[in-house]
Amino acid sequence: MTDPYASRTPVHEQHLDGFGTVRILPLDPAADAAVVHGWVREERAAFWGMNGLTQRQVTDVYAHMATLDTHHAFLIVKDGDPVALLQTYDPAADRVSECYDTEPGDIGVHLLLAPAGTGGARPGWTAALSGALMAYVLLGLGRTRIVVDPDVDNEKAIARFLKQGFTAGPAVVLPEVDLPDVYLPEKKAQLAFLRREVAFAG
Repeated sequence: MTDPYASRTPVHEQHLDGFGTVRILPLDPAADAAVVHGWVREERAAFWGMNGLTQRQVTDVYAHMATLDTHHAFLIVKDGDPVALLQTYDPAADRVSECYDTEPGDIGVHLLLAPAGTGGARPGWTAALSGALMAYVLLGLGRTRIVVDPDVDNEKAIARFLKQGFTAGPAVVLPEVDLPDVYLPEKKAQLAFLRREVAFAG
């Protein structure tokens, strides 16, 4: 079977023994909309905040993001199959900066994993994938600390971050954003942080 993503240039590519090859591709709002819409409309993705959007609206959201210098979206592909949506952002240009003291070298991350395949969840799979993403964000982009802000009720995501070495910060309320191009409702979030020296100790 041919890889439909083979012609696209990744910002990061990494082969992990026993896991496969992970490629991080800049999201193409139009070409990737069907895949992303299929993920975000599922009930399991409720915390992503895009459950009720049409495919056209999903395209528009990411087309707008593509015009920004501070927020970026990526499709994560493993051995030719799309497996996750990664968003990175400059916390200083985001509402999260109103809730904690930003540091130079901070980078914010949102991660949405694709549904488990026909084989179901596999132990160690998410950790392996996250290792490649951390290598890109912290080493490839030269950042010193990752900031995440999952919903306080998203216990599964919070537990996953803590298991990966993140340190829990405060629970905060991210303020509502009501702009012509973007609307984000108020969000109760659990902040967590991962420093580069912790992620890549030794």
